[in-house]
Amino acid sequence: MKKLIYPDWVRHLKILLTGTALSLSVFTTSGTSEVWANSKDQVIAQTIQTLQQSDQRWIQINLSKQRLIAWQGDRVVYGSAISSGKKATPTLVGTFKIQSKFKTTRMQGEDYDVDNVPYAMFYQGNYAIHGAYWHKTFGTPVSHGCVNIAPKHAKWLFEWASIGTPVVIQK
Repeated sequence: MKKLIYPDWVRHLKILLTGTALSLSVFTTSGTSEVWANSKDQVIAQTIQTLQQSDQRWIQINLSKQRLIAWQGDRVVYGSAISSGKKATPTLVGTFKIQSKFKTTRMQGEDYDVDNVPYAMFYQGNYAIHGAYWHKTFGTPVSHGCVNIAPKHAKWLFEWASIGTPVVIQK
């Protein structure tokens, strides 16, 4: 029997509807781009507050501090220095969920091709939290937009987090 609901189709529809709703809320609000910035910051703050009031596992990434913190509700369970995206290739800011996980994967871009990238957890398109064995400059933005962490920390996080784990990325 043919399936009537396709998971990828439903996921793309949810993303489209969420984007449309956010766009409509921005365009119907009087003001400038500050409204969008404040709204995004408010959504992030509200998401953090909601997650801290739960027992849920979630990941917080602070780009200005170059830190990743793994939480269970309001309790810190793990922390690590990261390397986020450079100015030319910034890391996305917002609230996401782990969509897929790979113990190793190949990552390619316009000016890079890296095989055996360890413990990759994709949260938005090609954006992922993953181990980086090719540098040791954690604490400094050097990536092409992903969140790099040392392989031993990436392994711990990979084993702890599951698909659907919230990821909150803030400046």
